[in-house]
Amino acid sequence: MTLLDVSIVNVALPSIKQGMHASEAELQWILSGYALTFGLVLVPAGRLGDARSRRAVFMTGLALFTAASAAAGIAPAMTWLVLARLVQGVAGGILNPQVAGLIQQLFRGGERGRAFGALGAVIGIATAAGPLLGGGIIALAGPAQGWRWVFYVNIPVGVAALFLAWRLLPPPARGEKQGLDPPGVLLLGAGVVCVLLPLVQEQQWHGNRKWLLLLAGALLIAAFAWWERRARAPMVDLGLFRLRSYALGTAIALLYFAGFTAIFFIFTLYLQNGLGYSALEAGLAITPFAVGSGVAAAVGGRIVARYGRPLVAAGLVVVTVGLAAAWLAVELEPGRGVGVATALPLLFAGCGSGLVIAPNQTITLSQVDFAQGGSAAGVLQTGQRVGTAMGIAATGSVFFSALASTHGDWPGAFRRGLVVVLALVVLALAAALADLAAGRRARSAALAQREAQEHGQAREGC
Repeated sequence: MTLLDVSIVNVALPSIKQGMHASEAELQWILSGYALTFGLVLVPAGRLGDARSRRAVFMTGLALFTAASAAAGIAPAMTWLVLARLVQGVAGGILNPQVAGLIQQLFRGGERGRAFGALGAVIGIATAAGPLLGGGIIALAGPAQGWRWVFYVNIPVGVAALFLAWRLLPPPARGEKQGLDPPGVLLLGAGVVCVLLPLVQEQQWHGNRKWLLLLAGALLIAAFAWWERRARAPMVDLGLFRLRSYALGTAIALLYFAGFTAIFFIFTLYLQNGLGYSALEAGLAITPFAVGSGVAAAVGGRIVARYGRPLVAAGLVVVTVGLAAAWLAVELEPGRGVGVATALPLLFAGCGSGLVIAPNQTITLSQVDFAQGGSAAGVLQTGQRVGTAMGIAATGSVFFSALASTHGDWPGAFRRGLVVVLALVVLALAAALADLAAGRRARSAALAQREAQEHGQAREGC
């Protein structure tokens, strides 16, 4: 539900503009405000779940998300709607890290991989199917008021999920409660806002001064790292980044989400604004990616324990080939038939994506103690949100610049944006290959050390 609301609102923007007479800046804040507050609270919420009760924090976030969805649906004015979206983002950021933390707590070994496979299938389907569901709802409810039902649909789901969470999720274990590190929360929160704000507002804020916020964000995050090394009860154990699987897995997630989510942003714009597709038609065109991602994620979760990081690298290769084929399809069929022409390439790329997201999350968190599962997942997901904002800003900048310079060549602008997406996916592949190379070196060193020990013991025996 929370990830669906990242993408479902994209296709609802024309309906919101028509029904609420919204400005471009207000429409942008409906998207960027959600992303901003979502990323802001991920790590503190993960820490809170670790320190207190993951079930209680999950249910709090879920109740708040459901209430904010209702508030967004009944919004009488744009200011109300934007504020409801900000609260929705906070709620999504509160409950999301608890899921990975609970998987860490409840599952071990191959079962944990299958659980993350189920989560990966949900992530892939929710992100890619959002435009289809949003388009279907607007087609049924009408363009003027259909956007309200995009939010109302969360209410019954949220109520049912609250009941199930109360019945099924485990209560907190008794024991000493951990500290919450308020200075760390403030430093990291300010740093994340300074990094995300110029990225999510890249199209609305003109001029280059906004990029000074990135420098301020880097300084604040450096101050956060300095504080965490000295804090008695740090919010994030920075020793996690000494684990190769965690450090490189987080880098892969950041880079992959930068490309993976940007493709839907520019493809939806191309189909709806460039080719005149309806919201439902645009959603259907993206569905092959969702189908491939959902199926492959479930499979990837079952086999990740056997194949490890090579599975992620193979998935990234498949995504690269699929997106390159989509680029070629747009070159050969730039007109209204592009939805059909790109169906097979997107299905192929979706299969690769399913082998990346869930297996990478499983491997990244594999060496993390379950007591730190929520905060570790929060850091990982913050990286994904930052990557998403970076990818949309970079790809959108190239896309809109190409559109302006070519006086409305939508297929050409889409192909140029797709080159940026491909570059980001290739960088994620490079990080996966670096992890594979480091793993081989570590195994070779361990083997050489063991052989030296056995040789020394043999000499002593003689």
